[in-house]
Amino acid sequence: MIVIKRNGTEVDFDIEKIYGAVVKANESVEESLRMTPVQIRRISEFVELSCMKMNRAPSVEEIQDMVEYQIMAHGAFEVAKSYITYRYTRSLIRKSNTTDEKILSLIECCNEEAKQENSNKNPVVNSTQRDYMAGEVSRDISERLLLPADIVEAHREGIIHFHDSDYYAQHMHNCDLVNLEDMLQNGTVITGTLIERPHSFSTACNIATQIIAQVASNQYGGQSISLAHLAPFVDVSRRKIRKTVEQEMETLGVQAGEEQISRVVEDRLRDEVRRGVQTIQYQVLTLLTTNGQAPFVTVFMYLGEARNEQERKDLALIIEETLEQRYEGVKNEDGVWITPAFPKLIYVLEESNVREGTPYWYLTKLAAKCTARRMVPDYISEKKMLELKVDKNGEGHCYTCMGCRSFLTPYVDPETNQPKYYGRFNQGVVTINLPDVALSSGGNLEKFWKIFDERLELCHRALMCRHERLKGTVSDVAPILWQYGALARLKKGEVIDKLLYGGYSTISLGYAGLYECVKYMTGKSHTDPEATPFALEVMERMNAACRGWKAQHNIDFSLYGTPLESTTYKFAKCLQRRFGVIEGINDKGYITNSYHVHVTEEINAFEKLRFEAQFQHLSPGGAISYVEVPDMQNNLEAVLSVMQFIYDNIIYAELNTKSDYCQVCGWDGEIQISEENGKLIWKCPKCGNTDQDKMNVARRTCGYIGTQFWNQGRTQEIRDRVLHL
Repeated sequence: MIVIKRNGTEVDFDIEKIYGAVVKANESVEESLRMTPVQIRRISEFVELSCMKMNRAPSVEEIQDMVEYQIMAHGAFEVAKSYITYRYTRSLIRKSNTTDEKILSLIECCNEEAKQENSNKNPVVNSTQRDYMAGEVSRDISERLLLPADIVEAHREGIIHFHDSDYYAQHMHNCDLVNLEDMLQNGTVITGTLIERPHSFSTACNIATQIIAQVASNQYGGQSISLAHLAPFVDVSRRKIRKTVEQEMETLGVQAGEEQISRVVEDRLRDEVRRGVQTIQYQVLTLLTTNGQAPFVTVFMYLGEARNEQERKDLALIIEETLEQRYEGVKNEDGVWITPAFPKLIYVLEESNVREGTPYWYLTKLAAKCTARRMVPDYISEKKMLELKVDKNGEGHCYTCMGCRSFLTPYVDPETNQPKYYGRFNQGVVTINLPDVALSSGGNLEKFWKIFDERLELCHRALMCRHERLKGTVSDVAPILWQYGALARLKKGEVIDKLLYGGYSTISLGYAGLYECVKYMTGKSHTDPEATPFALEVMERMNAACRGWKAQHNIDFSLYGTPLESTTYKFAKCLQRRFGVIEGINDKGYITNSYHVHVTEEINAFEKLRFEAQFQHLSPGGAISYVEVPDMQNNLEAVLSVMQFIYDNIIYAELNTKSDYCQVCGWDGEIQISEENGKLIWKCPKCGNTDQDKMNVARRTCGYIGTQFWNQGRTQEIRDRVLHL
C-alpha cells in the first residue's frame, strides 16, 4: 500500500511508523495515563485496515487524523493531546519551507500529485516544471498576501475551490473566444511583428496557429476558434490558384474548357485545404506554450456561421478535411496512429445536416465515424441553443464554448445593438462543494439552506477577489489579447476595466457533487422523481444568487458546471477527513462532476441525456453531458441515433469511448485499470505492461480528452464508469 507524503512523493505504508509515533506520545505522559502496548497495536492495525478499505493511496494527513481519533476513542485523552501538540509543532516548522519542499520534489520528479494534476501536462519536461515551480511561488504569495485568510482556509479544507490559484498573482483571466476573424481580416501584431491579412488559406492557418500559441501563453484556461473565420480564405486561394492555372495553360498552349480548368483548380485547392488543416492539427500538438503544455484549443465547426452559400460550401470542405484528419489520428513515437488530445473539436448539429437527405448529412456521418474511433467531435444542438440562449432582443444564438465547457451568456453590444461573442472572455471560477454543505447540515433541511447561503456568500467574496485582481490591468501585460484583436483593440496603457462590466465578460460560480448532496439530504439519487425537485431547487438557489450579485455589481455572474479533474480527488479526501467515511456519499476517491448522474448508476444513454438536459439549462455559465459507450465503430447507426437525440433534447453532449495502445506488445484494445499494493495502475491486458511511459491511453476526463494519466481519485472514477449504450 502506498502513502502520499505532504510534498507529493510516494512511500510504502509502514505500520511500525504509526506504532512508533503513538508510543512516543504515550511515553510523554504520566504512566497512569498511558495506554497498553496491546491498545497501541490495535490502533495501528485499525488505521492500516481503514487505509486498505479506502481503495486508494491515503495521505499522511489522513492517516494522522485516524490515529488521533483512535487514541481518543480509547479514552487516552492526554496521549491524544500530546500527539496533537506534536503535529501542531511540526506543522509550524513546515510552514516555513513547504513551498521549497514542493519545488524540490517537482524538480526531482518525485511529486506524484503534481505528476497527475493535469492529464495533458508532462511533469518531467523542463517547461512544465518551470510552470509548476512558478505556480507554487504564485500560490504561496496569493495565500499569504493576496487572499483573505478565511477564503484560503475554506479552499484548503475543500469547502470551496479557488481555481487556478497558481496563476492568481498575475493579472490573467480564465478562458475566451478568440476573435480570429478580426485578427485575420484586419491584421494583428505578434511579438512586435505586423501580420497583415493573409493571401491564401494555408497562410491563414499558419497565422491562426501562431495566434493560438500566443493567446495560450497569456491566459490559463481554454480558448476557442471558429473554422468559419478561415473559410473566406478558401476562395482567396481559389482565385489565386485559378490565375496560376490559367497562366500555365496559356504558357503550354493548352486550350482548356471552363470545366477542365475548374477541376484542376478544385483539386489543387483541396490539396491546400488539406495542408492548412494539417498545419493546425500538427502545430497545435507540437507547440509547447509557456505553461508547459500544448494549447488548450477548441475548434468550432458551424455551417450556420457562413455568410453566403459559397462560403458555406468552402466551410464544409474545411470541416470535412478536419474530420478526416482527426479520424486518421496522429503517429506516436513508434509510428502508430493514436488519438490526440487537442485540438478539441465541436460539431454543430443543425437542420442542414442532422437527417438523411439534408445537404450536409455526409458530414454528420463522417463526424459519427470520427467520434466512434477518436472520441471527437463533441456535439452542440443549434435547435436547443436558439431556444435557450436568448439575448435581450429576444433572439436566440448558437455559439461555441470557451475551451471544454465554459459558455458566455448572450450579450448585445450597446454601441451596435448587435450580438457579440468572439472577443469575450471569463474572469475566473470559484466552486462550491455541495456535499460539504449537506454533510455540515447533518441532514437538517433548515440548517442546510442556512449553511448554503453562507457558503454562497463566501464564494461571492472569493469571486470578487478574482474580479478585483483583474481590475486595473493594463493592456500592455498581454498585447495579443488586449491591443491586437484577440479580445480587444485597446490603446497602449489603457486598462481593461470596461470589459469586466455590463456582461461583456463572465465570472463563474462553479458547483460540484450535486448527486452526493441530494443523496445525503433525501436518501435518493437526484434521478429519483422524489429527489429531483430538491436538486432543481439547489440549482435555482445558486442561479438566484448569481442574479443578485449581477444586479449588485453589474458583473455577469453565471452558474457553471465545474469540470473537476484533480479537484474531484481533493474534495473527496477533504470530505472524508472532515466527516469520516459515509457509505454511498463520500466513500469513493472522487465526487461527481457538477449535475451528472453518478458514474456507477445504471441508466441508458437517452434517459441520461434527457434527465441532464434540465440541469444543463440551469448552468448558463457552462456544462457538458456525456454518455459512456463501448466500441461503436461497427455500429455507426447507433452513434447517429444518439447525435439526433442530442439535437432534439440537449445543448451540448459527447460520447465517451476508449482509444489505447500498448507500445510494448502492440495491443490496441482497452488498457485496463487494476489495483496493486493499494494503488490503481494502468495495465495492458495482453502483456501486463504497467509502464505509463510505454503506453498511450486516451480518456475523456471532464469535457476534454486526457493523455498524461490522472490522480488516484479520477482514475477510480474512470474505472467505475458504467456503459450507457
